[in-house]
Amino acid sequence: MSLDRVDTQDVFEPSDAGREELKGGSTALPTAAIELLVLFDGKLSLGEVAGKVPGVTYADARAMAQQLAAGGLLELARPELDVNIDFSYFFGASSAAAPTETSVQSASAEADNGVAALSLDGYYVSIARRAAEKHLPAVGTAYTVLAVEDDTELQRALKFLLTSEGFLPRIAGNREQIIAALRQLPSPDAILLDVILPDANGFDILARVRAHPALKSIPVIMLTGKATREDVMRGLAGGADGYITKPFDPEILIRGVRAVLGAG
Repeated sequence: MSLDRVDTQDVFEPSDAGREELKGGSTALPTAAIELLVLFDGKLSLGEVAGKVPGVTYADARAMAQQLAAGGLLELARPELDVNIDFSYFFGASSAAAPTETSVQSASAEADNGVAALSLDGYYVSIARRAAEKHLPAVGTAYTVLAVEDDTELQRALKFLLTSEGFLPRIAGNREQIIAALRQLPSPDAILLDVILPDANGFDILARVRAHPALKSIPVIMLTGKATREDVMRGLAGGADGYITKPFDPEILIRGVRAVLGAG
C-alpha cells in the first residue's frame, strides 16, 4: 500500500469507490488508513485499533501504522504504543537520511574544538550539549541508559559504572539486541552509542533513531574510538547530543550523560 502525504486540513469524504477509499483535496488514502489516523490518538494500542477497523488484521494495522509513521502522517503521543510497530524497517536496506546543511555547519565548530583538545592531551574528545531543560525519567526516579557496545569487557565496565552512579543500565551489542532494547519498556532516557558494531553502523543507527517518531527526542552520546574531525562532525551533524571518544574518563562520561539529560 502506498500512502501519499495528506494535508490534515483537508475534509475527507467517500470517493466513487465508497468505503474503499476517502478523498480530500488532491490526495487519496484507503479508508482503513484514515480510520487508523483517527484511532491512533494516543489512546489505543495497535491490537485495539486492529479490532476496531472492519476487515483489518493486526498485521495489516501494523503495516499501515508503520507506513503512516514513516511518512510523517502519524506521530503517537505515547511511545509505548509505537514499540508495538514492527522495527524491521529500522535496519532497512535503504540509507538513512543525510544531515541537513544547517546541522553540518553548526557541528563544524564543535568538531574543531573537540579534535583540537584531543591533539593537545592525546586522550579524548569530550563534547556534551547541556539540555535546555531537565528530562524526567520515563519511569520512577532513576534514568534508564542504553549502552550500545559490542565489547564484552566494556559492556561490564559500563554496566558497573552506570549502576554505581544511580542509572539503570541496558546493554546491546548487535542489531537483534538493539531492537529488543528499544522495544523494552520503558524506552531508554539516554543512549550511549558505539560506531563500529558487528552488524551495524552507529552513525546509521543515530540517523534512524532521529527519524523514528517515538525515539527521536532521546539524547544520544556517541561513545567510540573514532576520533577524526570528520567522524565527530558526522555524529554531531547527525543529531548526537554528545561525542566522547575511547578511552574515556568515567567521570567525564557520567557528567556528559547528566548534561544531555539536564540532570546535573
